[in-house]
Amino acid sequence: MSDTHGTLRGARGRAPEPPEPATPPASAQTEPANQTEHPDRTEPTDQVEHPDRTDPTDQTEQIGQTRQTRQTEPTDPTEPTDPTDPNARSTQRTHRSDHTPRTQQSPRTRPSTNHPPAPHPARSTRPARSARARLAALWPYLLVAPTVLGAALLLGYPLVRNLVISFQHFGMGELIRGGASGAGFGNYQEVLSDPEFWRVVRRTLLWTLVNVVLILGIGTLVALLLRSLGRVSRTLVLSGLVLAWASPVIATTTVFQWLFSSRLGVVNWALTRLGLDSFHDYAWFAHGPATFTVLVLLITWQSVPFVAITLHAALLTVPAELTESARMDGAGAWRVFRSVTLPLLRPVFGLVLCLEVIWVFRCFAQIWALSKGGPGSATTTLPVYAYQVAQALHRYDLGAAISTLTVLLLVGVLIAYLRSMFRQEAES
Repeated sequence: MSDTHGTLRGARGRAPEPPEPATPPASAQTEPANQTEHPDRTEPTDQVEHPDRTDPTDQTEQIGQTRQTRQTEPTDPTEPTDPTDPNARSTQRTHRSDHTPRTQQSPRTRPSTNHPPAPHPARSTRPARSARARLAALWPYLLVAPTVLGAALLLGYPLVRNLVISFQHFGMGELIRGGASGAGFGNYQEVLSDPEFWRVVRRTLLWTLVNVVLILGIGTLVALLLRSLGRVSRTLVLSGLVLAWASPVIATTTVFQWLFSSRLGVVNWALTRLGLDSFHDYAWFAHGPATFTVLVLLITWQSVPFVAITLHAALLTVPAELTESARMDGAGAWRVFRSVTLPLLRPVFGLVLCLEVIWVFRCFAQIWALSKGGPGSATTTLPVYAYQVAQALHRYDLGAAISTLTVLLLVGVLIAYLRSMFRQEAES
């Protein structure tokens, strides 16, 4: 009995050792049928002889290890998730016995949530996308292409042809029978050595300066006036500006001829009524300064609407808070315009100024229709002078040379102005 109690106490203090597999006898290795006849030879002797001596503590530890193993195993989506529930354990065993083992399951029935399948690249849409991208990049050029082609045909060819003629001996005979010979820079030397050419250049610069200053000044004032008017008044003034701007050049020139007529002109009648008797039957087109003044008024009348409408649209973009804060600080109208409005509108002013310089510098139709450059040469500018030389003297080569010099002079003036404007913007 003492040996038995000692054996039990030793078994309680240590874990049970796993049974060693029994080695089958030689007869069992050669005769597998003997295992069937004697199955008890392969079982451990201790377990068969003493099945009731297993310690309850060991059974508890084995049950805990079994539960931990079942908790660490991945569960099937259809299996219960509570490992402590005995019903759940029986259900798990039932599902595991009914279904395919996890190592043999198809990836379609058990998709991996950690590594989602990579999407297949849409190879068929890449050429279409690249074609659309190329079309989107070329679309602005396609929109501008008709204008560029039209300008090249209407402006590019005459300029190139004019440049070629300026280096040839080209008169009435060459115009009829052809065969013009080269002249080199002879035509340019003849033009530049003529004192009349330089007088015309000075007159053209004065003509451009006076007109541009008046046009920009009056146009700016009208734009500021439009900003302060009500809706109805502003609409009426804008309608009148558009009508004046849209009127044909020759029609407006004819109206100015009637207005300044010596006998039936409205201007002479109005000035006489005001007490200026010296303007009774005054011949405006017989005096050089008077004709120059009428032409300046005509060009200003036709150009102010464009400047006023453009600057009015630009003034609408100026925040009202800036002008109000400047007025609250005590700034007057001129200070607000010079310090707040003008810096914001400087790009628009630069664009309008360049356009007006070009249009006034090359003005021809109004001068030719009203005075043909007279009286004398009081209103002769470079475009009119080139036309007179080419048509009156039939020296098309000299006229082409004067036209080329006019273009070069205009480009030089614009480049000088743009450089100064960019320098001021960089400094500011």
